[in-house]
Amino acid sequence: MKLPAGAFLALLCAGTVQAACTTNLLIDNYANFANNLNSLGQWTIDDGTTTNLKADVANKKITFTTTASSYFYTTFACEKATTDQYNAITFPIKGPAGAKFTIELQTSASCSTTAYTSYFTTLTGITGLTQTYTVLLSAFTGANLNAIDSIVFESFSINGAWEIGQTQLVCANVHSSSSVRSTVSSTSSTVKSSTSSSSSSTSSTVSTRKSTTATSSTVSKSVTTSTTSSATNGQCTSLLIDDFASQSRLTFLFYNAMLQPSSDDGSMAPVADRADTSTSVIVANNHVTLTSVSGGGSYWYSMFGCVKATGIYGGIGLTIKAPKGTTMGIELQTSTACNSNNPVLNDLLSTDLGWTFDGTEKFYTISFSKFPALDTDHLIVVLFSSISNVVTFGPMAFYCGSTGTAYPVPTTVPVVEPTSTIPATTGPSAFVIDAFANVNTNSLGFYHGGDDTTTYKISGAKLTINMKGNSDLSWYSQVSDGCTDFTPNDNSYLHIAYTGSNAFTIALQQHNPTCNPNINPFPFTWDSVEASRYSNTAKTDVYVPISHFNINRALAVGFALKGFYTTTSTVFSKIEIVKTVPTGFLVPSKLTTAPLLFACTRPNSFAFAIDDGDPQYAQRVVSAIAAAGIHVTFFTVGAALLDANTNLTAVYKGMLAAGHQVAYHSFTHPPMEGLPSLAAIDWELSNDISAVSSTLGITSTYFRPPFGTEGARIRQRLAALIPGSKFVEWSVDVQDWLWALSSTPENQITNFQSDVNKGGNLVVMHYLYNTTVSYIPQFIAIAKKTGKQLMRVDQCMEDPSAPPVG
Repeated sequence: MKLPAGAFLALLCAGTVQAACTTNLLIDNYANFANNLNSLGQWTIDDGTTTNLKADVANKKITFTTTASSYFYTTFACEKATTDQYNAITFPIKGPAGAKFTIELQTSASCSTTAYTSYFTTLTGITGLTQTYTVLLSAFTGANLNAIDSIVFESFSINGAWEIGQTQLVCANVHSSSSVRSTVSSTSSTVKSSTSSSSSSTSSTVSTRKSTTATSSTVSKSVTTSTTSSATNGQCTSLLIDDFASQSRLTFLFYNAMLQPSSDDGSMAPVADRADTSTSVIVANNHVTLTSVSGGGSYWYSMFGCVKATGIYGGIGLTIKAPKGTTMGIELQTSTACNSNNPVLNDLLSTDLGWTFDGTEKFYTISFSKFPALDTDHLIVVLFSSISNVVTFGPMAFYCGSTGTAYPVPTTVPVVEPTSTIPATTGPSAFVIDAFANVNTNSLGFYHGGDDTTTYKISGAKLTINMKGNSDLSWYSQVSDGCTDFTPNDNSYLHIAYTGSNAFTIALQQHNPTCNPNINPFPFTWDSVEASRYSNTAKTDVYVPISHFNINRALAVGFALKGFYTTTSTVFSKIEIVKTVPTGFLVPSKLTTAPLLFACTRPNSFAFAIDDGDPQYAQRVVSAIAAAGIHVTFFTVGAALLDANTNLTAVYKGMLAAGHQVAYHSFTHPPMEGLPSLAAIDWELSNDISAVSSTLGITSTYFRPPFGTEGARIRQRLAALIPGSKFVEWSVDVQDWLWALSSTPENQITNFQSDVNKGGNLVVMHYLYNTTVSYIPQFIAIAKKTGKQLMRVDQCMEDPSAPPVG
């Protein structure tokens, strides 16, 4: 699932010249959209090029669905932006993740002429969430900013649901800075007739401009917080900004250690095949590595809330590792209002701070005394930009006094698993399951294959797997086309011959009770073990007692290799059943794994299990559920609960009071089995438990894994930290992540109905999207038509500690 990002950084130019304006100019809040007039009383329309175009007056936005030729424009009675000292256009927008769009600025030679020229800027980085863009008017090179006729939103690269919020021209007089950043990713100009209302032409991409001075930016989301200080009774301790303890906290939730917004706004070099980040902001070992795009247009920032540093902190310190010759801009933003609406921007280059780099990690300081007239009573943001090389930052903190020392890297205590062993047993027979002689079938003649054909290869009687760190992918080798009774092998061992990494999970999968693959769920469940625990010291052979797979082995389907948490390849040469283990091999004891649940166990029951979403939709969700007279289960992310800006604590307290169940969903929403260590898994679970307890005053034994990612390590650690815990998956998926923002959001209903028709009775969905929330009454109606009783997850699992079913 996805959650609302903490903040998004807009790129805003601020001039120092005297301005005629004193506030931003409201172009449109859509209050008069029914008459096709904007807030200036001028014409606005889409010319029928979109569908479902509606004005949401209460929320000051328009919503519409795009096609290949869609556009939307708003006009002026010839705006003299240069004279009036407006220097940018700003607006919130929401569209399909990964999309881009173009802004067209139409200007005339003068306010007395009718012909106009169009200038274009293409904007990227759409995340699927509402984000604010601020586009410099200077980015439209050659445009006559003293005769602006109209602004056009066009060339939406992905067809689907879009929203545009309140649009304004930015008054330069409300900001001050000596430096400029451009948001432009591409510009061009064409002359068009005065009757033309939009352009379907697109412009070529050019490199973002490099600046020889420090660049500047403002944080677009308004975040207001109380002043922070660690000084007590004359004592001062360093104030941590970020210890880079979690990839997903930084790049999925966009939080630093202060649970304040931190992001690169998608400006760093892109990365692929990762669920927890889309750009090269990579966290490892309490450090973050930033890789800029070529051309120096990348930046990264971290917010503080509002820190009063005067007389307490002398600056911000961090360790940096960078190649010789690296340079970057450093910006501190302040605001007397303690919010990010109209910050003062204070910029220096790394050379101004005396920073030089030699490829080794060293401690560097951002001394406040280096910034002239810096308001150290109201510090809100630090921003790094124009980073000329790949850099790695260590923990970043405010330091006391005039000199600082590096903030200590947090000590991680390794998790030590039990090392007890059990006596070896001897089974009745041995047989080969897979020797990888055939691309499509194993040695038993049954299916083998994987989720992603690009991640494995069968050649020369060997299987090579490299899941590229994606712990959600699996490879399968079946022992039957349906069900097979594997209990005769209970005293035997699964033997896997391999070389390379053993950082993966081995699972034995169980069919559903009717052995019908057309009924959900299929597989019904499975149990998992860590390959590394059952490997010999030479890392060439794995031996797992069949009895260690705690499923109904009379309904076995086959084995799965899954939960790979490495980018190192593993080469397999044989999967087989052997009677016993070699002499000297110590068989480890079985570690308890939390049971893997895909379906309700109570007869005739059905449960809605809803994951975290956008707080703005929470009340609609509660109202829809209340109207239906049912109770549901909500799985919540701990870090978001602790962020007062989300209001999720109040939301979930209300849900608890209404009789709903609230359970765990991790602290920062990473793919849990993909985390690098058991300690990292424990950090996620322990912090989630603590957050739920401290904010809601409850505990739970139910956990839903982010992305549904499962493996032996997370299930073992969950069972160890929460005795009696349940690992909750699903058998009904609305696939909101795929369809909610598409041109066919109704496919969510189709998917729901299809899974229900197959017998699914445990739902996964999120209240992230307007369409999904709008469909909740229909989802409930479909479920009720089955004749099943709708209830919470703990009730449908026949948990004796759950409230009685009404």
